[in-house]
Amino acid sequence: MKSRGPTLTQVISAQRGQGRVKAVTSLGDDVFVLRSKNQQVEVYDAVTCKLQRHISVSGLGDHSNGLAACAHYKCLYVSDSDWGHENLHRVELIGSNEVMKWSVDGDPTGLSVNKEHNVVVTCAGADKLQEYTTHGSLVREICLQAGATDPWHAVQLSSGEYVVSLYTSQVVVSVVGLDGHVRRSYGWSHTHVGRMKHSRCLAVTKNDDILVADHGNDRILSINSSLSSIQELVLPIDGGIQRPRGLCLDESLGRLYVGEFGGRCRVLVLDNVKL
Repeated sequence: MKSRGPTLTQVISAQRGQGRVKAVTSLGDDVFVLRSKNQQVEVYDAVTCKLQRHISVSGLGDHSNGLAACAHYKCLYVSDSDWGHENLHRVELIGSNEVMKWSVDGDPTGLSVNKEHNVVVTCAGADKLQEYTTHGSLVREICLQAGATDPWHAVQLSSGEYVVSLYTSQVVVSVVGLDGHVRRSYGWSHTHVGRMKHSRCLAVTKNDDILVADHGNDRILSINSSLSSIQELVLPIDGGIQRPRGLCLDESLGRLYVGEFGGRCRVLVLDNVKL
């Protein structure tokens, strides 16, 4: 699995008063950016990368970590955890940007939308995944077993299993079944790229190859679908990336968005990304 010739096409720079990038996602002509200490989601044009508008989501705080867009229902999901108030917000992207919310379990972090068009919430504080319909009905709850604790983000694979990033464990990526048991794992102790530190967001291709934001090492790693090989994604960025946290792959365009939690808090737009 190799990346050939990615190019840095655009940079979405943080303006004065804007915080660190917590998450980034895209849908159609829009790119959505979630930053720290902000009750709004920034919306940029996917072609020009110019700021178009803000979407207000009342109650968001510094513990809002997850962002996912659903093309089927034309909505945006934002996770929020602040002083025991743990919620998932659903924003209509057509019309008045109406917002609804419902409670979820301990410390919701990463979000994704699965093949059933349901939203998957990674509950970091409860070591579980929760799957909801777009209107907030709980579909299933997956309690993660040994080898898959301290989760940050989960994405469903074509097999129906879930790949989960683990942000404090020596095992940094695990694939788990619907019963929560680990099917296979990838740990830093047996990899030539060195120890990973605090893996965060994931992106998964249609072939189930995986990108991981290696937050503590300022890099993006790619792992093949069987978790048998790993390599660092070579990115044409002077000075490298700083504390990557948000990650979004638009495979149809060969485009990767990388949100920085550190440094200049940019969103880097890379084209010609092939895995």
